[in-house]
Amino acid sequence: MRIDEILKNKRTLSFETFPPKKGQEEDLIKTKEVLKELAKLNPDFISVTYGAGGSNSKGNVELASFIKNELNIEALAHLTGGPSTKEDIDRVALEFKKNNIENVLALRGDKPLDYNMEYCKEFKHATDLMEYLKKYDFTLAGACYPEGHIECDSLHADLEYMKLKEELGAKFFVTQIFFDNEYYYRLVSEARKVGIKSPIIPGIMPLISPKSIARTKSMCGSTIPLNYRNMLEFYMNKPKAFKELGYNYAVYQIMDLLAKGAPGIHLYVMNNVDTAKEITRRIENVIKEYF
Repeated sequence: MRIDEILKNKRTLSFETFPPKKGQEEDLIKTKEVLKELAKLNPDFISVTYGAGGSNSKGNVELASFIKNELNIEALAHLTGGPSTKEDIDRVALEFKKNNIENVLALRGDKPLDYNMEYCKEFKHATDLMEYLKKYDFTLAGACYPEGHIECDSLHADLEYMKLKEELGAKFFVTQIFFDNEYYYRLVSEARKVGIKSPIIPGIMPLISPKSIARTKSMCGSTIPLNYRNMLEFYMNKPKAFKELGYNYAVYQIMDLLAKGAPGIHLYVMNNVDTAKEITRRIENVIKEYF
């Protein structure tokens, strides 16, 4: 079932996962075990990243197919235009079709730090990729940025790209990670003002170790609110307490977002089954009543 159709009838719970690095295909077996455990939590869909710089499209297709055809859960397969040629996109898109994958998150993708070749070959923007994918009849999703994309001069400019994504076929959006819900509410409010009607699913990542702070900041630059930052610093050298804080803050974000009408929750668990289990356990009654 196409994810936009699911969103018409209910709030969605979803997880984001990633394939092993290229050259580590043997780890696909371990990743499939992770996916089996995530499936037990009854998500509406599971997304699979494309690998930095499009480095493991094979793993992306294999895992998305496993989710869709063996676990019987909808897969949202990422597809990155930046490092790809049209031939690359055609090859992967045809593999998606062959494996009954209907939902694609179309991205430009950010250039990895160690990527020494020309990055944007034929698809300089996610919108270029969306335009090209029209011929394949996928349900397209778009990424959006509660604090604005780092390369955009203003939120208004970012919203123009978001509106164009919708015009080119995006049926729903998934946000980048954020820790201050007010940025999400602002994004939704401003998006509606410019005529964007598609569901905007908030993306949440629990911070469960000090290392995850630096990694998250370098990845997306999301603002950490002062009160949360103070608590993170206080528990920095207490691993168990730090993890507990991360879980609790993520649950607080989720409860607040649902109370104010979010169409679902996308958890960036990144192959960490324990995180997925812990968060869903803590919102078990909410899931029963509101999803």
